[in-house]
Formats: sequence, structure tokens, C-alpha cells
Amino acid sequence: MDDSRPIFLQIAEQIENDILSGALQEESQAPSTNEIAAFYRINPATAAKGVGLLVEGGILYKKRGIGMFVAEGSRLAIARERREQFHAEYLRPLLVEATKLGITRDQIAEMIGKEGIA
Repeated sequence: MDDSRPIFLQIAEQIENDILSGALQEESQAPSTNEIAAFYRINPATAAKGVGLLVEGGILYKKRGIGMFVAEGSRLAIARERREQFHAEYLRPLLVEATKLGITRDQIAEMIGKEGIA
């Protein structure tokens, strides 16, 4: 856990990561708030708050009497949202700084190529 961010947000992000990686498949059962709380040694209310964010976002849904499940289409929705975040938080500032430094798009592409990123 990262002390600089609220735990419930980190819980929600970890569940999203599990969905993106395929560890949690669409329509499969998600861990219960009690399982999450025990695993991370946190208050169940904190775990419930993180799960609640994902329910509000349509990523998880509740089957009454059974538990929480990963919604169909959630992987695509998470990837879309994360791409938008990536653009706003990383790419746009990078391009602003590159412009200040006189770095061209071709030079940026060359730098990325040297890092071995696809």
C-alpha cells in the first residue's frame, strides 16, 4: 500500500489491475470485502468503499446473496479510462515540456524507440 493515496482508491485500482491482467475475468466472482480486508489487513469498511467505487462505475455488480461479479465490458471500460488518464497525466505534459525544449515529434519517437517500448 502507498501511504500517499487513500487505501480505498488503491483497492479499487488493484481490482482494476486484476481485471486488466486477466486475473479476474468478466462475469467471474470478485473477492469479497472481507477477503480484501483480511488480505490487506484493513478495515472492511475501507475495502467496501473501494469496491463501491467500482460498483458505481459499472465495473462490478452484485448478485444478491452470492457476491460481487466483474461486469461484462469492464476490461474495455477500464482500458479506455486508463488511456485517457495516461494522455492527460503523462503524454500532454511530456509534449508541453518537449515543445519548451525544442524537441520534435520525431526526436520523441526516437527516444521512445531507444527505450525498447513497442
